[in-house]
Amino acid sequence: MMVVQAVFLALSALFVKKTGAMYAGAVGGLLTALLSGASLGPFTFFFSFLFGVFVDLFIFIFRIKGSRNGVNQNRLITSMAFSALMIAVSSYAAFALLPQSFNLQQIAFVSLFVQPSTALTALVLFMGPATGAVAGYATSYLWNKYLRHISI
Repeated sequence: MMVVQAVFLALSALFVKKTGAMYAGAVGGLLTALLSGASLGPFTFFFSFLFGVFVDLFIFIFRIKGSRNGVNQNRLITSMAFSALMIAVSSYAAFALLPQSFNLQQIAFVSLFVQPSTALTALVLFMGPATGAVAGYATSYLWNKYLRHISI
């Protein structure tokens, strides 16, 4: 599911310069938050919007331009790997590391938090960039093959 979201965020960042992924993340987060309910809705919206911010930020840092000549595949893969790593680490820290550091085990939302472990940390640190790299490859393939001639 994260690969699909990352592809849509990257494509929106290529079509709408500077803030495309933030807009798409906010709309996607709002729609998903409406389905998630009151307990998970704010978290869903926040992390979806934050993922859009990370995508826009790393596309800007790596100077990726969506043009009629195509997009640099290696830069887009690297950019999406970093943005997926950042959202994976930040959401993992919010739900696993932060509650333990503030001793929030006594509050009513204990079921939202995850117990941190070495295996889970390694999985987050590996699957975040791997998911982003797959999304970056898929986005560059779609852009270079089908979407580069579309202008908005």
